[in-house]
Amino acid sequence: ASDVYKRQRERMTKAEEFDKASRLAYKGDLSLVHEIYDPDCKHFDHRFGMEVNLDMQSAVMSAYENSTFGPYRVIYENEEFLCIHRYVRKQQQREPVYWTLISGVNYRNGKVIRHETAIEELDYDPSENQDWNWEDYE
Repeated sequence: ASDVYKRQRERMTKAEEFDKASRLAYKGDLSLVHEIYDPDCKHFDHRFGMEVNLDMQSAVMSAYENSTFGPYRVIYENEEFLCIHRYVRKQQQREPVYWTLISGVNYRNGKVIRHETAIEELDYDPSENQDWNWEDYE
């Protein structure tokens, strides 16, 4: 990574870094994922009911094609653990589908070593009556 990028990362919180890495990865850019994830990182994917390693991560991320990640909220963050809440809108052929995600992220030596996300489908648009809209995040 460039020196400018490294300096930007040094000023980011873990939540900002994780959110940015996720947004880029779901658009096919895994460069930040490879920067912040330990090569031995494990992720339990509840949709498939299996443990996924970093090499398998790109296949898992394809589930988020045509998706927009809305705002995030930090539930807890320190040097060893991050708990983050996010909303996602996935554009289907007819109507969009909305999800709420809560991710628990464990760190070792500054790198993501374990990542687990609980996902729930919503029956409403979480941006309704809020001070944000999906277009702000596209």
